[in-house]
Amino acid sequence: MSDELGRVRRMWHLLEPLHAVLYFAPEAFDEAAGLGHAVDERWPSYFAWRAAPLGAAGAGRVTETFFGFSPAMIARYVPDGWSVASPEAVLAARTRAVDRTYRALFSDRVHGPEFAEAAGLARRAARAADVTGRPLAAANAALPWPEAPHLVLWQAATVLREHRGDGHLRALVSAGLDPVESLVSFAAVGAARPEVFESRGWSGAEWSAARERLLERGLLEEDGTATDAGRALRAEVERRTDELATDPWSALEPAEQERLVELLGPLWVEVLSSRLLPSETMLGIGKV
Repeated sequence: MSDELGRVRRMWHLLEPLHAVLYFAPEAFDEAAGLGHAVDERWPSYFAWRAAPLGAAGAGRVTETFFGFSPAMIARYVPDGWSVASPEAVLAARTRAVDRTYRALFSDRVHGPEFAEAAGLARRAARAADVTGRPLAAANAALPWPEAPHLVLWQAATVLREHRGDGHLRALVSAGLDPVESLVSFAAVGAARPEVFESRGWSGAEWSAARERLLERGLLEEDGTATDAGRALRAEVERRTDELATDPWSALEPAEQERLVELLGPLWVEVLSSRLLPSETMLGIGKV
């Protein structure tokens, strides 16, 4: 991995938890309940929070952009969720949820100069992102920027992670991997246990069929682990994903990138120490 791609990946590692905490924080579930969403599981609010920038999108649109989820699973929550609360109401509640979550995590530091500095740097990178053909990034980038620095930081982190995610989808499609094959192949290189991937709603039959297809391509061993060819393909997907995520960071000088790393590091530690995020995820951070 080149130094540049390594820096891009490091930025993702630091920013992803700052975005993803929304999907697990009690303050966010409280806001979701206030909208009328069920909160005995995280998926009703997850799909609402993440899809709301797209407007009242149907199941087909969400399936295209979320990629790794089973269409049947998405159809359970979309578009019915918009009858519970409109996308506009969800976006307003999302902002409240982030505000409350960040204040709970970081207390008065959200008003400090370091938060403002990190927010300014991250926003410059986010605003430099080319979102052409990247629907989730484009939808979030089109939202008005909030004034409070901690909300700016979350929105910038969200634009950047969705920009990366949209690029990741491109890389998977270029590698000839359909949604369920992308999960099977990722589990095969040890990104997470196969059980973790069950949260995306694919049936046992669909998972097994994808394994058979990857076996026929020489990408899996009989025991479900990746062959050398399978590992090489996944490595290429990750390299290409990093490559497609580079353009926002051209807006920052190398010293500014290092300063942002310095500023984000303590926040990253704080989020992980909170134990709000699951200890094992499908992102494969630190493993691929």
